[in-house]
Amino acid sequence: MNFFSTIKLVIRTLLARKGRSFLTILGIVIGVAGVIIIIALGAGAQSLVLGQVTKLGSNLLAVMPGKSNEKGPPAQAFGIIVTTLTQEDADAIRDKSRVPHAEAVNSSVTGTATVIFQNKSLDTNFQAVEYTYKDGVNFTMEQGRFFDQQEERGNANVVVLGRTVYEELFEENGIDPLGQVIKVQNPSLENSVGIPLRIVGVMEERGSAFFQNQDDMIFLPIGIGQKQLLGISHIQAIGIKVDDAVNVEDTRSDIKQVLRERHHIQREVDEDFTVRNAADALEILSTITGAMRLFLTAMAAIALVVGGVGILNIMMATVAERTREIGLRKAVGADNAHIRNQFLLEAGTLTSLGGIIGIISGIVVSFLISRLMVYLGYDWAFVVSVNSVLLAVGVSILTGVIFGLYPAFKAAKLDPIEALRYE
Repeated sequence: MNFFSTIKLVIRTLLARKGRSFLTILGIVIGVAGVIIIIALGAGAQSLVLGQVTKLGSNLLAVMPGKSNEKGPPAQAFGIIVTTLTQEDADAIRDKSRVPHAEAVNSSVTGTATVIFQNKSLDTNFQAVEYTYKDGVNFTMEQGRFFDQQEERGNANVVVLGRTVYEELFEENGIDPLGQVIKVQNPSLENSVGIPLRIVGVMEERGSAFFQNQDDMIFLPIGIGQKQLLGISHIQAIGIKVDDAVNVEDTRSDIKQVLRERHHIQREVDEDFTVRNAADALEILSTITGAMRLFLTAMAAIALVVGGVGILNIMMATVAERTREIGLRKAVGADNAHIRNQFLLEAGTLTSLGGIIGIISGIVVSFLISRLMVYLGYDWAFVVSVNSVLLAVGVSILTGVIFGLYPAFKAAKLDPIEALRYE
């Protein structure tokens, strides 16, 4: 029997058992699609991380309260409240004689807020900052202006809206927001009284930066956020823009020295603050996404193994069911190689079909996920590498061969006389 005759026989056999063939293929489809989706998600997540860092720039430093491991996230990431940073610390870092390359210094606190205008209310986030925020972060005003030094130092009741907040409260009604007064209150505080704030500006659309939607946010003077919304006297972060990326490490050392003196700290191990730059954040986030990627790839590999075991079971059952057929074929001249090749081709065909369907499914799902992430405002790239497709194809074929070998050899070794007697 030639190769093409064997192929025709294999196709007829599989079509005669459509339900069983489908269930066998399904395990391979899930495993292959999983490999492609996970690799695509990993590449998309890395592009997102790189995009977030690029948006902020490579010449930015952040000081956060609490000591943390060099490779780990700061204490605040675990919900731990640390009160070691103050506004005086930010003012000390602003001293050019101590930190000469600090171009802009901005202290900040953040939280959630309910914004009320007329009969509308909106739950959003607020960032209470210094007037120097506009010098350290890249953004453009769509309407009005950012609050100035006099307004910030005097705790004036002013606010700047992110693009989404403006759209939700004003755009659909065609109301000019400048000069309008909104009330802002902290929803987590009982009996919180809304603070009236006059709108002085609206930012242009900014998208997300470090996984926070900058458009769904309001910006107000730091004193208002500290005292009136959060009821605290410490600050949660200090952002520093360095005049040049080559001076980042020197500036980090200068900042550490200033804060050690202010906090009366002699040893590095006793530091109650953390100074990070964009590269640190990139490394930490890349490590996290890489670990998740490996874990999920392992899960997909398990799905492929399960699919392979399914093929083994199905082929073993097929050998048992077709024992008389095998005996008859051997009796009319088929040799062991013909029988073995037929069952190997059946297993290979199942895994190849599963691989092709899995590749198509994985690419489609990866594309839909990337579109969803873009719709949600993230800079998510759709990346399906040739290597991931080749890996998926190779693994699926290897799975078919490995798990099809034993049933194929078992079928080939059947004695034709005993096989014809099989009931």
